[in-house]
Amino acid sequence: MSDATHPLLPPGTPLLRRSADALQVGGIDGADGLLVGTAPDAVTTLLRGLDGRRAQRAVLADAGAAGLDPGSVTDLLAALRGAGALVDLEAADLLASDAGPAATVRAAAELAAARDGTGSSRWHARRGASVVVEGATRVGVPVAALLAASGVGRVSVRDTGVVTAGDAVPGGLAAGDEGRPRATAAADAVRRAAPLTDLRPPAPGALPDLVVLARPWAASDPLVAGLRDAGVAHLVAAVRGETGVAGPLVVPGVTSCLRCADLHRRDADPAWPVLAAQLTAADGPPSGAALTCWATALAAAQQALAYLDGSGSPAALSAVVELRPPDLAPRLRRWPPHPACGCTAAARPPTAPGEDAPGSVSGPGAPQGTMAR
Repeated sequence: MSDATHPLLPPGTPLLRRSADALQVGGIDGADGLLVGTAPDAVTTLLRGLDGRRAQRAVLADAGAAGLDPGSVTDLLAALRGAGALVDLEAADLLASDAGPAATVRAAAELAAARDGTGSSRWHARRGASVVVEGATRVGVPVAALLAASGVGRVSVRDTGVVTAGDAVPGGLAAGDEGRPRATAAADAVRRAAPLTDLRPPAPGALPDLVVLARPWAASDPLVAGLRDAGVAHLVAAVRGETGVAGPLVVPGVTSCLRCADLHRRDADPAWPVLAAQLTAADGPPSGAALTCWATALAAAQQALAYLDGSGSPAALSAVVELRPPDLAPRLRRWPPHPACGCTAAARPPTAPGEDAPGSVSGPGAPQGTMAR
């Protein structure tokens, strides 16, 4: 490990005294822990000082000045990395952090979470990402606030409507916003969550990294075709009736698209196009309990960050994460590429015997082999 890396121990990591000469680092709630048996007071001070703002060489120099053996400290840092308890930041990550003591405190917890599949920091990329949320809904605004609070640098919410009494939800639009333009009220909600987030839409000619479609039946929206043609990734996040849906997450040319899902629905129910036309004719009243809206927003934000960070394959690729009250346990409904769509070069052949059919649901208590209507 380079001495130029900046080690960060997440501030919430427990440092517990097991005895007068033994310190336990982490190891709570199933996480891997580490036992340190040398100079626990000095080591505690050292570890609490790992805020990511000093290069490892500076940490070792300060440890030596405090009477600790730099070689032992190097071994300790390596052991913490091996346990997944330490995050190594680069100079670009620090430059991407907002200035000021309040911003530093807010970012400290988020820095540790912004990692890719190898455990490397993705904070710099997250700060440089741009997300547009289409729809200042009871799901859309909390998603925008969560993404901004998680460090996404530019988050804008598009909506031409006016706030109604039913739009209010904790962490989103407030009761006092009734009568205000939704876009303005949504920007205020995002600003409350992350005051230094850039709330401007992408510059003319620039494309966002991700668009979140927060209206219940966005699949037939003309906007979707434009996103697909432009190669912009897009994620559905909404509550339909009482069911929260996060996904599909569409990466044009790579995953199935929203038209694929419509074609699978049509295969299962020939009347689906008639039903879809009625569902998309106009925005319905706000739906979903507050807890369902928030669970959906959280699931959608998780999928969005997994995509932006490259931390793994988001569950919503060619699939939908569904959450239904009262348990809100996530269930996965798969929507593979449809052979008649042509959106990818790898359109899936008909379902093989024993294989889950498109639209089937998996997860705790999920009915098997059923198509969403």
